[in-house]
Amino acid sequence: MTGNAHLVGQPALDHHWYPVALTGDIAPGPVGYRVLGRRYVLWRCGDGSLIAAPDRCPHREAPLSAGRMVDGCLECPYHGWRFGPGGRCERVPSSPPGTPVPPKAHLATVEVTERYGLVWLCPGRPWGPIPQIPQETDPEFRRLNTPFQQWAVSATRVTDNFMDFSHFPFVHTATFGLAQETVVPPLEMVDLPDGYRGYAYEVNANNTTDAGRTVTGQDIDVLHRRMTTGYTLPFSVRSTITYESGLEHILLLLATPVDDTNTRFNFVVWRNDDFSVPAEEIMKFDLAIGAEDKAMLEKLEGVLPMDLTATVSVQSDRPSVEWRRSLAALLDGGGNS
Repeated sequence: MTGNAHLVGQPALDHHWYPVALTGDIAPGPVGYRVLGRRYVLWRCGDGSLIAAPDRCPHREAPLSAGRMVDGCLECPYHGWRFGPGGRCERVPSSPPGTPVPPKAHLATVEVTERYGLVWLCPGRPWGPIPQIPQETDPEFRRLNTPFQQWAVSATRVTDNFMDFSHFPFVHTATFGLAQETVVPPLEMVDLPDGYRGYAYEVNANNTTDAGRTVTGQDIDVLHRRMTTGYTLPFSVRSTITYESGLEHILLLLATPVDDTNTRFNFVVWRNDDFSVPAEEIMKFDLAIGAEDKAMLEKLEGVLPMDLTATVSVQSDRPSVEWRRSLAALLDGGGNS
């Protein structure tokens, strides 16, 4: 197993999808984002197509994210070079009309797409699909999007946290965790539907807050939850919650590594409710839960070791340990898959 826990410079990570923005955040742009230590610029051309490329003009390396949109093209702020669909350089103002554009003037674009109200970027050739959420096309469910957040913690620590539920009664004391038992029963890791690897479990959750009762639609103090938690590599976790009332609450928890110790975090929710409660009221509770995770995780320094002997684990850590093994195997495989 690799001892290298750093994320920047790991070739295998370039071949996966990372969410960077809400679809409305690129309208039309340009906007700059950092993924795995590298800067990218995203914008929409006049035809509506979405473009992503390294945030560097090939002329004199000015950041294109500091440019502007002119006639549907991205204009470099330094010398006014313009880039259109496919990242092709369409104008060099200093060259006489009719002068051919140098072939190297065109941008080396990267894969970009939109799904679940998010913009996803893949730095290299994708090895697999974006995580699957079948409820996206189910008319019984509605999707709720939240703003992106910057967390000052490694994406590995974020994912490790979301694969674990033994922290619930200690970290989530202001939201739902007080009613949960601290003892975690043996967990069996299985292949969950839709390509996730994880486990099923049941917990009792505190339901005494006004926000919590709005989310659950129930006025009792303690609720029984049937849940699953599963991952897809490298840093995506899906959590499903089913209440005894039949309400389902599904979260896709997404950690995009900005660099080794900073993460662009987002989560998306799908619910089969009656749509009567405003989305803002529902999200208030989940955002409060996320704030508890963020406050704890930002106390942790550095990257999470991939060497399992560097930290102590017990039986309740089996899900996060298996995820770490899977991630370590991916990193050991490098870019040769």
